[in-house]
Amino acid sequence: MKIGIIGLGLIGGSMAKAVKERTAHYVFGFDKNEETIFLAEMTKGIDARLTADNLPECDIIFVAIRPDFAVQWVQEHVDLIKKGAILVDLCGVKRSVVDAIAPLAKEYGFHYIGGHPMAGKEVAGYINAASHLFDGASMILTPDAETDLPMLETLRDLFYSIGFGKLVFSTPDEHDRIIAYTSQLAHVTSSAYIQSPESQEHIGFSAGSFRDLTRVARLDEDMWTVLMMDNADYLSNQLDILIKNLQEYQDALHRRDAEKLHDLLKKGREMKESAGGR
Repeated sequence: MKIGIIGLGLIGGSMAKAVKERTAHYVFGFDKNEETIFLAEMTKGIDARLTADNLPECDIIFVAIRPDFAVQWVQEHVDLIKKGAILVDLCGVKRSVVDAIAPLAKEYGFHYIGGHPMAGKEVAGYINAASHLFDGASMILTPDAETDLPMLETLRDLFYSIGFGKLVFSTPDEHDRIIAYTSQLAHVTSSAYIQSPESQEHIGFSAGSFRDLTRVARLDEDMWTVLMMDNADYLSNQLDILIKNLQEYQDALHRRDAEKLHDLLKKGREMKESAGGR
């Protein structure tokens, strides 16, 4: 197959490298940054640049750019996507993207499904992309009434061949609700936590817990602003829950209530143990 990848940053670049290294598929790539495309060509991360001339040849298209740009790109190139091709966006929110792209797919005769690879790093860019990034990870897909079995089988075979451990099916709404907690809230919390004055004096006083809690504060603020604003309703709900929980800890400390603090810490440990996973 011929696969086109729009956006050769961490996710798109890793997708390109994984497909190139682990399959026999031909990879076209595009990025707005000329240096990135040149680097991808020089390191054999792609076979050729994706252009208006070869876009109609693509059997599968991955759109790996931020949500607003992803919608814009599809709107501008929709008449170049061949009928029967599969387009998957890899954005971190799904409702706004699916609502915009799904009608276009139906109108122009190509297949579309929302996707979100549950893998990443705190650093961005093609230079940090890796063919092993998706090893063992989940790929979330949001099928709808237009999704057919052959399309899912094609994507399943491709995703497993490049390292994904499982496919998870969801609705765009369920995806955004859960991602608000598992991803976006973690980034907000990390960003807020690091803004303490003591963050500039931590050397020699910090270890694994500080490193773990602050890792994702090294985010791309342009991209994460778009993701969080697109999901503001669910993310603000999760922040309300977190602030309420933190208030209980603060109240216990203010009252010097060791028993209450002990109970809160115990509850947190038990919730982590019952949640399973990492």
